[in-house]
Amino acid sequence: MNNMNQESVMDPDLPEKRYSISRPIYSTPSFEVDGERQERLEEDSLSARLHKSCGCSSKGSLRMLKKCLPIIDWVSRYPIKEWLLSDVISGVSTGLVCSLQGLAYALLVSVAPVYGLYSAFFPILTYFLLGTSRHISVGPFPVTCLMVGSVVLSQVPSSPPVLAENVTQPNGTEEDLEVRRIMVASTMTVMVGLFQVAMGLLQVGFLVRYLSDPLVGGFTTAAALHVFVSQIKIVLSVPTGSHNGPFSIFKTLIDVFTNIHLTNVADLVAGLLTIATVMAVKEVNAKFQHKIPVPIPIEVLVTVVAVGISYAVDLDSHYGASIVRSIPRGFVAPQAPDTELFLDILGSSFSTAVVGYAVAVSVAKVYAAKHDYTIDGNQELLAFGVSNILCGFLSSFVASTALSRTAVQESTGGKSQVAGIISAVLVMVVILALGNLLEPLQKSVLAGIVIANLKGMFLQVTEVPSLWRQNRPDCYIWIATCLACVVLGLDVGLLAGLVFEMATVVIRTQFPSCSSLGNIPGSDIYRNMKDYKNIAEVPGIKIFKCNSPIYFANIDYFKERLRDTVGFDAVKVFKKRNKALKKIHKLVKKGKLKTSEDGIVSVVSLGVDNEAFESEPRDVESVDVRVDWTSDLPVSVSVPQVLIHSLVLDFSAVTFMDVVAVKSLRLVIKEFLRIGVTVYIAGCDDDLIRRMESLALFDDVVTRDLLFLSVHDAILFIKLEEASKDTPNPIIDKDNKEPLPFTEEEDLIETYDNQPRAIHELSN
Repeated sequence: MNNMNQESVMDPDLPEKRYSISRPIYSTPSFEVDGERQERLEEDSLSARLHKSCGCSSKGSLRMLKKCLPIIDWVSRYPIKEWLLSDVISGVSTGLVCSLQGLAYALLVSVAPVYGLYSAFFPILTYFLLGTSRHISVGPFPVTCLMVGSVVLSQVPSSPPVLAENVTQPNGTEEDLEVRRIMVASTMTVMVGLFQVAMGLLQVGFLVRYLSDPLVGGFTTAAALHVFVSQIKIVLSVPTGSHNGPFSIFKTLIDVFTNIHLTNVADLVAGLLTIATVMAVKEVNAKFQHKIPVPIPIEVLVTVVAVGISYAVDLDSHYGASIVRSIPRGFVAPQAPDTELFLDILGSSFSTAVVGYAVAVSVAKVYAAKHDYTIDGNQELLAFGVSNILCGFLSSFVASTALSRTAVQESTGGKSQVAGIISAVLVMVVILALGNLLEPLQKSVLAGIVIANLKGMFLQVTEVPSLWRQNRPDCYIWIATCLACVVLGLDVGLLAGLVFEMATVVIRTQFPSCSSLGNIPGSDIYRNMKDYKNIAEVPGIKIFKCNSPIYFANIDYFKERLRDTVGFDAVKVFKKRNKALKKIHKLVKKGKLKTSEDGIVSVVSLGVDNEAFESEPRDVESVDVRVDWTSDLPVSVSVPQVLIHSLVLDFSAVTFMDVVAVKSLRLVIKEFLRIGVTVYIAGCDDDLIRRMESLALFDDVVTRDLLFLSVHDAILFIKLEEASKDTPNPIIDKDNKEPLPFTEEEDLIETYDNQPRAIHELSN
């Protein structure tokens, strides 16, 4: 039995607290017997799971219907009296913002503003039926719009930059360009929707978790810079070429500065005033959000004023201002996507699908946590996928959610997606009746609205210093992703950032934190020897802890750190001991040494001449040699000192081992066993033990008896074993009495490093 009296160092003003535990010393096998371990039930086969999921019952059918159409679940419980008025107010406020942002974000896609209105209307309808978030406002998002726009410009580039003010293109060419561009945008939207639906059906929404917060922060900051540069040319109203791919942002800036002398002053003034006004009023809204019942709809007010001024002064005719010019009433007829473009836009569509979904789900989770409800990630994939497929057939572009628009919907009292439907109705009113009133609106005003809404994305730069202080690898991910997206473009940059992020994870697990543990006196607590002063190493025992899964990529590093911790290489010790034993055998047979129970006693001085060793050996039939490896040897062989008799491997932080790691661990254990060091493994989780068993870690030599419930159990067991031994010195090897635990094949494996051995096998 183990009696443990444990004290904790407490504040002197607090009463002293202690606890005492008396229980057996548990090895894993003994604990499994006492705890009556039971085998886990085998998981159902794929056919059984399919049978269960496809089984037909009234309750199952209703549950499946509610899962596929969440509106059935919540609309019947909708509290009309409590929520309806708030949703109507929120819907009207959000609808005004939706209309203007739709017009503005269409500029990012390089299509006519009216298509932005379509994109602000159609996805709300399908999300109302299929979505699980009550608060997000579905529609265009600047980052995804820019990603679609880069593909549009690559497939349908603009004409060369206009260098003279009086040079214009024929209307027919411009109209044909517009038709081709919206075809590319809508085709890509369908592809994005297909990817999202496929991921939803395959239940792989978890893949978005690989887009960490630092990666998304760096990506969206770079995207904000791309958006800013793309809108600067509209604010200045200067001609630029269509650039896409690596270094496109720098090429656009070169075009802007080359043609900056062509800046339209009217557009520049309108754009700058819009940016300043919108940003200032948004600051007021944020500062007094608890005092203002409804945020000031500054985008709407600025637009109304800008339209009135443009119409009254006739900025288009008198000052050459670039205006929206044409917003046709009504909807366009549905059209099928251009399937010939699918292969060309495959990669960009996938990255856009992932980004759009990741942003939307991140925002949805924030508001779900705030209002105490949950969302279904895979259902969200289906909702956005169906929305984008519908949008693609109706001349719209990719839908996600905009942070500012969602904030408006929630802050104005929105309780459910009824507010979204109200906002869609307002957008429909603009499409059917009010669109022509916005025709005098300057494009620089829309660009100014876009730029003003980028402030939150740019402020993410302030996270970098705190990331640097908190976690350097996360900071590196942020910076690398941001730079890659700025230089290489958003799609390739996102892929580069993801690869860099995965590389940091691999590196962190490939070089895990390993430590030598010591015991806090009078307790069962074991901690890193480097972290505490009041800590002691257990005599004759090394405790080694690895804080990472062990697999093929880090097993060599694991062995290196283990060698550093114990202070010797078990393979070299074994070889040196064998070499010394051979020489000792020769000396014994020649009569130069004689044996005793205590060790080896030299008959002749160690400084004898070489001729003495060449004399005829004595006829000795059998020689029983016991060697004390801690003392000086009578032969000129430098054998490393082994000052421990036991090694405890703390695997409490090891969650996973693969076949390479298990095979190497078995060999490592046998290496120590054949030099007289017993190895124990402590703290293994049951799942890890099952994995060890399935990967055949245990055999006749490496048995399950080396597993212990905790490090303290192993230490107490070792102390009891050492106290009960008859031999006073445990570090005494007796030659030719016990077989080595290594087989001939395993000995050959350890002779060579893994890589040279693999090359050797391939060459045979």
